[in-house]
Amino acid sequence: MAKQEKEQKDITKEAVKEQAEYTPPVQPDFLRETIKQKPVNKKKLLRRTVITVVMAVVFGLVACITFLVLEPVISNRLYPEEEAEEVQFPEETATEEMKPEDMLVEEEPEQVVEIVQAELEDEQIEELLSQVQFGLNDYQLLYEELAETAQAAGRSVVTVTSVISDVDWFNNIYENEASASGIIVANNGKAILILVSAGTISGEESLIVTFCDQSTVSAELVQKDTVTGLAILSVPLVSIKEETMDVIDIATLGSSNNSSLLGTPVMALGSPMGTSGSVCYGMVTSVGTVIDQPDSAYKTILTDIYGSRNATGVIVNLKGMVIGIIDNVNTSNDMGNLLTAYGISELKRTIEKMSNDKERAYLGIHGTDVPMEAGEELNIPQGAYIKGIEMDSPAMAAGIQSGDVVIRINETPITSYNELLNVLYNAKPEDVLTFVLMRQGREMSAEVTLGRW
Repeated sequence: MAKQEKEQKDITKEAVKEQAEYTPPVQPDFLRETIKQKPVNKKKLLRRTVITVVMAVVFGLVACITFLVLEPVISNRLYPEEEAEEVQFPEETATEEMKPEDMLVEEEPEQVVEIVQAELEDEQIEELLSQVQFGLNDYQLLYEELAETAQAAGRSVVTVTSVISDVDWFNNIYENEASASGIIVANNGKAILILVSAGTISGEESLIVTFCDQSTVSAELVQKDTVTGLAILSVPLVSIKEETMDVIDIATLGSSNNSSLLGTPVMALGSPMGTSGSVCYGMVTSVGTVIDQPDSAYKTILTDIYGSRNATGVIVNLKGMVIGIIDNVNTSNDMGNLLTAYGISELKRTIEKMSNDKERAYLGIHGTDVPMEAGEELNIPQGAYIKGIEMDSPAMAAGIQSGDVVIRINETPITSYNELLNVLYNAKPEDVLTFVLMRQGREMSAEVTLGRW
């Protein structure tokens, strides 16, 4: 046993000695490897980043343009939008005269009608007049009736406020506001159209319309008329509350060509005193004065109503019908602050054009009718007499001169200046019209290429 243990110990010692003396084999140089990281190419990385960003921007722009182009088409296919109706006013076929009995009451007792129609002697008339008594209560009732008519007509009157931003000397931003009274002239199924003086909304940044119930909405300019200084504004129906739609009304346009208009009582609504919502009563003192402006024959209505020089609004008769648009620009200096208005009959064509946003043809002439006396004594044919020509106008370019009488345009005979304006109203810019003229007893023609305002 002792011998075996001794041999075992020897074997163990030799194993430990061999393990201590062992050294690993040395590897050759060609088998050694060193792993190194590849260096980053910053220029290449930056170039790839820029390309990626540019491609993303291009993709975004293409997507936006595609959406903008296709969105209206898809929306119209899915939700077809109704087109706006064309605004048209009925033609005045006959002169509507207001009788004295229509000014105060709509119906009269049969007894009064019989008395007015009967032939009475002077003694009977004096006896009847002595029985008539007109007291303060009757006077008050009369003005109450006028106030009710003004209130009903005022449902179509609006106030248009233009807000203009400006900068003072110290670079502080402030806002200027200018207002004018207008009227609702039409509803084309998509928007409410408002007629207002354009002088107060020039250079506007925003337009606010205030209705008779004091509700406010934003409006957009449709078209301006440089001759009359009027403009048409549009208020989308979707922006007007139902409560407001139940209250407001479209103005009833009457006639300013009534033979009995002179001397009749009228009311001025809007801002006749320079403040919104003011009302004035008065009488028509003059009608039929034609304003000398190119391609037009607008007539004025003069009243004895003393108002503001900056008055805006409308003149209505006792039936609540609009017969004039207040504009004191054409008031003579000796008339002071008496209110003057454009007659509504001559304005209807212009309002239609502006409401439908149609371009108006420009000729550039001042004209009038040929007087009957001149036609008989001087053997001048009936037509449109040319009083003057605008400089650099289509009429001047075509060779039309002052003193010419237009007797035919294309195949349409012309017997008055108003008929010439009707042809011009139905024409479009760039249309070529053949004017047949009488000049010093000779007939000649001229081709006119119409321009645009």
